[in-house]
Amino acid sequence: MADFNPADLRIGLGTDIHELVGGRPLIIGGVEIPHFRGLLGHSDADVLAHAVADAVLSAARLGDIGKLFPDSDPAYKGADSLKLLSIVAERVRAEGFEIIDVDAVITAQQPKLSPHRQQMRENLAEALGISVDNVGVKATTSERLGFEGREEGMTAQAVALLHRCR
Repeated sequence: MADFNPADLRIGLGTDIHELVGGRPLIIGGVEIPHFRGLLGHSDADVLAHAVADAVLSAARLGDIGKLFPDSDPAYKGADSLKLLSIVAERVRAEGFEIIDVDAVITAQQPKLSPHRQQMRENLAEALGISVDNVGVKATTSERLGFEGREEGMTAQAVALLHRCR
């Protein structure tokens, strides 16, 4: 990369929060996880995919998923968040960016997410069109503190590194 310019790198941060409720499947990173409650949202409420989408959009300075896929639009009711993430990836590429790397953490007391981590990474990588080696996913608890600790909801945070192609 002889003509590499650090100014062509962009970092974005994304955060998403959803409430846990009965009567919905729990989908995180495109994986349906057995649990007695799921996340409440207009789409499938995939907290991880939403945080990653917001991080990628943030790095490209293209707003957030609420702007692209408003919850007031019935077209997105029950939408597959990995499909929305694919659209986000296409959009940032159309704006001249390459997605280099994403890393994310989910905060949830229950259920245990580590057995599903690899499949989440693979699903996100496929949706983003990047190598699974360039996708990090971790899970943590809040040590029973806050709304995550009381099992009222889940939070995900993600960072994305993009390169503006010349």
